[in-house]
Amino acid sequence: MQLPRIVACVVLGLRVCDAGVSSPAPTLKSAFAHAFRVGAALNPTQFFEENARAVQLITNQFNSISPENVLKWESVHPFPDQYNFVPSDHYVDFGRKYHMFIVGHNLVWHSQTPGWVFKSIFNFPVTREALLQRMHDHIMTVVGRYKGKIGGWDVVNEALNEDGTLRQTAWMQIIGPDYLVKAYQWAHEADPKAQLYYNDFSMENPPKRAGGVALIKMLQAHGIHIAAVGMQGHYRMDWPSTNDVNDTINAFAALGVKVMITELDVYNQNPADPHSLSLPETAQQALAARYADLFKVFLHHQKTLTRITFWGVSDGDSWLNSDLPNFPLLFDRQYQPKPAYEAVMALGRASKAPPPPVRYKSDRNF
Repeated sequence: MQLPRIVACVVLGLRVCDAGVSSPAPTLKSAFAHAFRVGAALNPTQFFEENARAVQLITNQFNSISPENVLKWESVHPFPDQYNFVPSDHYVDFGRKYHMFIVGHNLVWHSQTPGWVFKSIFNFPVTREALLQRMHDHIMTVVGRYKGKIGGWDVVNEALNEDGTLRQTAWMQIIGPDYLVKAYQWAHEADPKAQLYYNDFSMENPPKRAGGVALIKMLQAHGIHIAAVGMQGHYRMDWPSTNDVNDTINAFAALGVKVMITELDVYNQNPADPHSLSLPETAQQALAARYADLFKVFLHHQKTLTRITFWGVSDGDSWLNSDLPNFPLLFDRQYQPKPAYEAVMALGRASKAPPPPVRYKSDRNF
């Protein structure tokens, strides 16, 4: 089906001009170029360039990419002596081809890590020394492979409980809290120029925020340079408040680190029919207002925020569709811009609007 010309040009990054001539139209990456990078998490159909419409949208709208799954341990290192770099190589090659900032996600996490990592050959828990060696080898191999190509790594992902204490994961139980320090030391050793991040969700809640602040202070006390803290940004229409988002950014900025929104989406089902694949206009406008409120906060902190990454490209790509259809992003299932996109773009354009021209008392003298 051929797209209406105006809509197609918005998606493809073109402005329709007189006599059918096209020129570049504003996009997310251009509208916010003065403030922060704007990125998206990609799946294999996109970075293998199997979905032409998605590729066109990604390369026009975004200047940073994150991998949904292909750099997680279970994908890239499924067996003790086996690495699978085919998908992750394609991901990195895609970013380099289109001159994007490439994010590595992630190195150490309690989830999506194969069971063998924590077990001996006799199926007993592995020793502290053996697990440290496995973590070292994994980090050195994966980060080393992409040295100078991947610009920043989510080194440790989701190490905190909701009350701000450290999760009792296998990493924690077998190694102890210094697994965090070791992970960052080895990531830095593998690529000294790569930015190192800590990434977690719901740090907008005060107890977890306090735990995140304590974690970053602990790493800093051990000489670890954390370039930025990633607030994932898996939000809902009524949570968190913009005040909580603002306070959380301020809390980490006070530690001298940058902040990123790394996995942004807004949980949003059809309120009248949760099985529907479409969203009524009232719900579209409510989502647009929610995104506008969030981006007002982001723009207020543009000196601290370095990147806003959406967790997915279009509604159809989102992980939130695992149960019922969801509509959490700026582009619909046909990769068309939604009212939320227009609301966000309006803020980006307004935030860097040029000053009005100087008006003289009388132009006749010039």
